[in-house]
Parts: sequence; C-alpha cells; structure tokens
Amino acid sequence: MTISLRGLFCGGIAAAVCVGLFLLWLWRPERQIKRHTENLFHAIERKDWTAAASFVADDYHDQWGDDRARVLERMREGFRYVRGLQISASRVSVQVHQRRAQWSGRIWIDGDQSESMELLKEEVNSLPTPFELEWRRLSGRPWDWKLVGVSNSSVEMPANVE
Repeated sequence: MTISLRGLFCGGIAAAVCVGLFLLWLWRPERQIKRHTENLFHAIERKDWTAAASFVADDYHDQWGDDRARVLERMREGFRYVRGLQISASRVSVQVHQRRAQWSGRIWIDGDQSESMELLKEEVNSLPTPFELEWRRLSGRPWDWKLVGVSNSSVEMPANVE
C-alpha cells in the first residue's frame, strides 16, 4: 500500500481542521471560566497558595473591602486548620460580556471532621444565595482570565474581623 502526496495532504488538512475545532471548543470563554474556577477551587483544596494567587488579579476587590493581598491572607488563615477540604459547586451558570464574565453558583464545602470544618460548613453550605465570581480577560489570549471580584449578598463580615 502506497501513500500518495494527495492523500497525505488531505490527511494533514483534516488533522488541522480537527485540531482547530478542538481549540475553538477548548478556548470558548464559558469553558475557560468554568475551568479557571474549578482550578482555583482545587488550588485552595490543596492549600497551594501560589497557584491560588495566580488566578487573582492585581486589582481584585470584593464586597467586603478585601484587596488581592488581604483575600489571599484570609484564605491562608481561614483554611489553615481545615483538613481534607473539598469544594464543589452546583447550579453553575456563566455569562460572558466581551472581556468580562460572571460565574454564579452555590458552593458546597466538605472535609475531615473538626470544629473548624463544622463551622465553615455551617456558614457556607447554608447560604441561600449563590456566590458570584467576576472574571476579566487581561489580554487577547483566550486563556488569560483573572478573578477580579467575589460577592454573595447573604454573607456579612463581622465588623470586628480584620
């Protein structure tokens, strides 16, 4: 069996079209936002604060007045004594508006039994409203999304928490 130049050329074109279609699917903004959010949650579960920080934009600011440095510090402090952390999301929706995207979903936390985990589960898992994560694309690269804000109308930060 011989392979003709024409057959090789057609096979190359077909492979290039398949790769192109795969990349179009992979780089869709909705998919990128879902993947970035999942990867952020996994970084927090592993307590990989360097990886978690790589998802947070320099100009991050949330409804509680936290900037990038403060939210990363709060994550480290808040999850320090929690073991076997698992973060999952349900009822997820993503809305994209050009270079901005809004991820919305209920966040569910579980982990090894401890007093810290029980308090965290009680606070987060009982929230009646979903969390909203605001993402912004920083460049023309389809994978270059950063978290610029988080909100949940049901979460109130006590005044004495610094």
